[in-house]
Amino acid sequence: MKKSLSLSSEGSLPPLEDDADSICSDELLGSQSRSWLADLLTTGVALPESEDGNTVGRDGLFVDYNFPLGELEMQAGVKWKRPKELCSSPQFIVNGATRLDVRQGKLNDCWLLSAIASLSVHRFLLKKVVPLGQSFQDGYKGYFSFWFWQYGQWEEVRIDDLLPTRDNNLIYLSSPQRQEFWSSLLEKAYAKLKGGYRALDMGFPHEAMVDMTGGVAEVLKISSLPRDLPTFLRHLLAKGALINCANCQGPLEKRDELGIMYRHAYSLTAVEEVKTAHGNKDLIRLLNPWGNTEWEGPWSDLKGPEWMTVSVEEQKRLERVRREDGEFWMSVSDFRQHFETMEVCHLTNALSEPGSSGLPWCCVMHHGNWVPNISAGGSTNWGLFWQNPQYYFTLSEVDRGTANSQKTCSFVLALMQKHQRRRGINLAIALHIYPAHPKNTHLSPEDLKVLQPVLYSPNYTSRREVVLRGSLPPGHYIIISSTYEANQQGAFLLRVLTEQGNAAIPASKPPLDIPPLKELSFPHQAALPSLKSTKQLFKKHCNKGLCKPVHIHNLLTEAIQGGVLAGSEKYLALEHCKSLVVLMDTQGDARLNWLDFQCLWDKIRRWTDIFLTFDKNKTHHLEYKEVAPALTKAGIMVDDLIMQLVGLRYTEPNMTISYPGFLYLLMKLESMTHKFQAYDMVGMGSITVSYRQWLHMTMYN
Repeated sequence: MKKSLSLSSEGSLPPLEDDADSICSDELLGSQSRSWLADLLTTGVALPESEDGNTVGRDGLFVDYNFPLGELEMQAGVKWKRPKELCSSPQFIVNGATRLDVRQGKLNDCWLLSAIASLSVHRFLLKKVVPLGQSFQDGYKGYFSFWFWQYGQWEEVRIDDLLPTRDNNLIYLSSPQRQEFWSSLLEKAYAKLKGGYRALDMGFPHEAMVDMTGGVAEVLKISSLPRDLPTFLRHLLAKGALINCANCQGPLEKRDELGIMYRHAYSLTAVEEVKTAHGNKDLIRLLNPWGNTEWEGPWSDLKGPEWMTVSVEEQKRLERVRREDGEFWMSVSDFRQHFETMEVCHLTNALSEPGSSGLPWCCVMHHGNWVPNISAGGSTNWGLFWQNPQYYFTLSEVDRGTANSQKTCSFVLALMQKHQRRRGINLAIALHIYPAHPKNTHLSPEDLKVLQPVLYSPNYTSRREVVLRGSLPPGHYIIISSTYEANQQGAFLLRVLTEQGNAAIPASKPPLDIPPLKELSFPHQAALPSLKSTKQLFKKHCNKGLCKPVHIHNLLTEAIQGGVLAGSEKYLALEHCKSLVVLMDTQGDARLNWLDFQCLWDKIRRWTDIFLTFDKNKTHHLEYKEVAPALTKAGIMVDDLIMQLVGLRYTEPNMTISYPGFLYLLMKLESMTHKFQAYDMVGMGSITVSYRQWLHMTMYN
């Protein structure tokens, strides 16, 4: 099957279960022996490869050589075994994957398990994460694949099915049905994504929910939720939201007087109006991922006399099960009293179930960068706030079905910092919303001196994602994403969730005054040799009429030395010349003949005119603010995101671009633009290329 790529031109729960006296501490597991897999990995034994390139073990089955092992799984008595060694007929899924297939093991990861339980309620989401066609029978090779959402895209994680056991029992997550393994393997795949099982020993439920849905998670205090809580919760569930809740006030995983565990994540899976002999009653259904230790108050499974007032038919409709399986019902008032914090994962239209009657959020994603001295202005304390990335936010479609007489537009903004955890750096980030300027789509330093934000994050936080939820009257606004300190480098993803019809786009800075080039003035004449002299240089430096990159380097070095740009040649690198050659190369042999070189020289002369025009202080460098208008004069339009990348990739340490660097940048932009247009033959603004074509374009440039 041919691979292809499509391109386009356009506050929370504390970490749960982090305890020094954890039942899965290394001391409890001993330190005398290791599994055969651990022996292979630690002694460096070379494992053979199968025909498809996968590493295989002694039995010919896939072995995930890259799975990060910790001391936790390498202790005495721990054996890594495949499901076929644990039962005679293992199954990936038995009678459908359900919320009851999740039973916690000796790893303190209820935060993850509650997310898995919520996911299992939504089959269309589960299929994104857990491909359902996998099995231990047909085509079984010892590996399974899962998919997780990471910074705007879905990534595959492949693992083997070797699971840590003790006395032939799984140590970690398991299903109550001994022959079912989808949930255990999902836990292992997520552990691989995060750096090993030990990395799951603490965490936030909303982060796991985001990784498994691609949704946007926010954290709410239950005491501050609307008075009509059932309607509020039904609205969230109708939009497909996944909900977890916890009580964070007591000692870790100790129970209160009625069985609710402190600092332990529960999944909220339903809100129902129940018919009783005394009238209707709103109940909330919750699931303890431990699979036991349930609510023991009113409406409890085993001790709740209130169920005597509910008919058998009504109990069947609610799918009530009278056993301690971790799932239970409770009243709204008891829910408010025994739970403190709620985490909600909002789903978007791209994640919604086909044919669903719900109205999920519409989502727009913007990738951006904080670049020192360019787009990293920090908080308002630094006086550079205007430098931060800005987005023009249009609200025109008001909320449907609201009783409020004041027409408003609801939205959710989510700012996620990318890859910071892997680098061990957590930036403090926040969001601000300002009224837009009546005539511009970008706020200037002067605008921000007099304007006040209409909505903003209450404080800067180092969490992976900051969520700002609100509603504003129809109108135009500016979203500003920032770090607390100025000139910090980082990448981010901004997601804007709105009702259909509202949108956010990168704000366009006001165009700078671009001085016109005089028709009869050619500044390059004072910087470069004449065409006749250049032809002599071509003959001098090129071999048999063909120029390789090293020849171009020697030619340009001599050409620059004799004019007003003398000294710039020290910034000319052989890498620049390699790109100049391959981007002009029409034969595919990384050499230029005289005709090819003439085309290149024409570009260099024209771009030199532009460079000298914008190099106002005659330093032989363009300041960063001069680069965008210079590119515009060259006929290349770029947005703020591209300029941020230019600042990261093409500038000198002082945030300027040298003359050779400017030629290199223009050559790259023009060439890649032309390649895109060549594939976009009908002018649709997007192209589809094969994997091979993509590699050719990106590797040979």
